[in-house]
Amino acid sequence: MSASDRRYRAAHTLGAKAVCGALSLIALLSGMPRSARGGDVPFAQPWIDAAHGPEPAMQVQRYDADTYVVRQSIATNFEGPFVFLFFGTERVLEIDTGAGGLEIRPTIDKVIADWAATKGSKSLKLVVAHSHSHGDHIAGDPEFAGRADTTVVGHSPEEVAAFFNVHSWPNEIVAFDLGGRVLDIIPSPGHEPAEIAVFDRRTHLLLMGDELYPGRLYIPNREFQTYRSTIDRVVNFTRSRDVSWILGNHIEMTQTPGRDYPMHTPSHPLERRLELPYARLLELQEAVHAMGDQVRLEVHDDFIIYPLP
Repeated sequence: MSASDRRYRAAHTLGAKAVCGALSLIALLSGMPRSARGGDVPFAQPWIDAAHGPEPAMQVQRYDADTYVVRQSIATNFEGPFVFLFFGTERVLEIDTGAGGLEIRPTIDKVIADWAATKGSKSLKLVVAHSHSHGDHIAGDPEFAGRADTTVVGHSPEEVAAFFNVHSWPNEIVAFDLGGRVLDIIPSPGHEPAEIAVFDRRTHLLLMGDELYPGRLYIPNREFQTYRSTIDRVVNFTRSRDVSWILGNHIEMTQTPGRDYPMHTPSHPLERRLELPYARLLELQEAVHAMGDQVRLEVHDDFIIYPLP
C-alpha cells in the first residue's frame, strides 16, 4: 500500500460509529460458530482473525492437493493479507509474499517440501510473482533472494509483462504452464499499475488481488477508467469459464452485509469469509459502469467501492 493510500485510510470515518457499535455486539458473540452466508464453502476452517486467543503467525489451508492458501496473522500486520500457491509438475507459482512483520519463507518452504515429499518430486522450481506491487504484498521478497531454483518477478508493468510474455499490456491475456497445469494471467491495472488477475483452469479459481475482495476496493480517481476496463477484461474472459470462486487479498468486511471493520483494527471477530461468488464480479461491473466517468463511494453487501484522491 502506498503512502497516499495510508494517509487516505487514516482519514476514513464513513460509518465508523455504526461499525464500532456493531463490533461491541460482535465481541459478545465471538464464541458463536462462524460460517458463510449460505452456500458451500471451499475452506474447512475459519481464517485466523486475532479475535480468538493465540494463533499462528501464518495459517495454511489446502484447497486441493495442489493448491494452498496462506494467511498472515492480523496480529503481525493489520492488513492480514493472503498468499497463494499453485503446484504443477515442474513449477510452483507463489502469488505475493506478505506484508512484513514476520518471516514468510519458512512457511512457504515447508509447504513446498511437504508437497514434494508426498508427490515424490525431487526438482521443483519456484516462481514468486505478485498480485500487485503495493508494500503489503511484496514485503517478503528479500527472503527469496538467492533461494535455489527460484525466480522473483519484478514489480513494474514492464517487468511483469516481460516475465509472462505479455506483448501488449494490458490487453493481452497469456497462458502460464506450471507443468500439467495452466494458469491464465490477466493484466489488471487500475488499483495499481502492475496488478494481475489469475485464472486457474484446473480449479476454476479466479484470483483478483485488490481489484475485488470482501473489503474496501481502493480506486484512484485518475485510474477509474483503467479500473473499469480491467473489470470488463476479466468479465469478458471468465464469463464462459465457470468460475468456482473469486479469491482476493484481504478480508475487511464483517458478516453484517455492508459493514467493514474500522481501519487498522487489531482483530476481525465475525469476519466475512474470503471467497466471493462470481455474481459479485458482475455486480461490481454493473456498479462501475453506472457511475459514468467519476468513481464514487458506494457500499455493497460484500465490498465497498472506495475512491482515492
